[in-house]
Amino acid sequence: MPTVASNERSTGETPEILAGRYRLERMLGAGGMGVVWRARDLLHEQYGDPEPYVALKMLSEQFSESPDASALLYSEFALTRQLRHPNVLHPYTFEVDAAHRQAFITMELMHGITLDKLLCEKPSGLTWHELKAIAVPLLDALAYIHGRGVLHGDLKPSNVMLSGEEVRLFDFGLGLAEKGPCKRLPHLDRKRLKAWTPGYAAPELLEGATLSAAADVYSVACLLYELASGNHPFRRLPSTQARDARLERQLNAPRNLPRRCWPALRAALAFDPRQRDISAAQLRDALGGGSFWW
Repeated sequence: MPTVASNERSTGETPEILAGRYRLERMLGAGGMGVVWRARDLLHEQYGDPEPYVALKMLSEQFSESPDASALLYSEFALTRQLRHPNVLHPYTFEVDAAHRQAFITMELMHGITLDKLLCEKPSGLTWHELKAIAVPLLDALAYIHGRGVLHGDLKPSNVMLSGEEVRLFDFGLGLAEKGPCKRLPHLDRKRLKAWTPGYAAPELLEGATLSAAADVYSVACLLYELASGNHPFRRLPSTQARDARLERQLNAPRNLPRRCWPALRAALAFDPRQRDISAAQLRDALGGGSFWW
């Protein structure tokens, strides 16, 4: 999902209108796998909808040329379609423009600021009140999806949006299902393609291990530490250094986090997944919020 902002339409082969209905207006962002556009739904506009806008996600040119590209995009749609949580972005439709051989997902057009932009505005970190208002609903969303056997796979500041007073988790392009019907869906071969974001990927993922709930917990813990201090806990060091136990031992509690919350966050930041013995729900509760969506 969006990581690089742009105000201009692409001058490449991206069509102006998809499926005879969605007019692409401007690119909202481009990540490693996907490109997201602001699009106007011409059908809704025809029937007088005053806000006929959606976000439209398609795979980047690099991935769209792959023979299984459409299947991967559909997998992301199917994975998130089953989720019903106020802090998880819900998709609208999966469609294919046959003329342009372009698959895409439509979803709610969010208005707000992603957490990476918020960190730029708050270089010293958030106050505890501000942090808790983001951390509790985000961790509740993560606990919810884990409870339904879904793993996110790419938790980082640019994949969480603050929209008014709402927190929204999005971009499940690297996600997968541990159980249920979606477990049979195709997913990205992570051994062939190193798609993890190094600064937030759990050390075991960088070493070739499979995605797990514990890996998601590590990623969200890095994000929360950064929100609390303004600094990444391990300064986005390369994976070979990030596995150095000395760095882990030198980790100090962020100044904006209450002392009582530090042991839980510290456990979530353990390099060794066997020592990362805390769930998203337990971390949520430690930061002061009980479940509100079960």
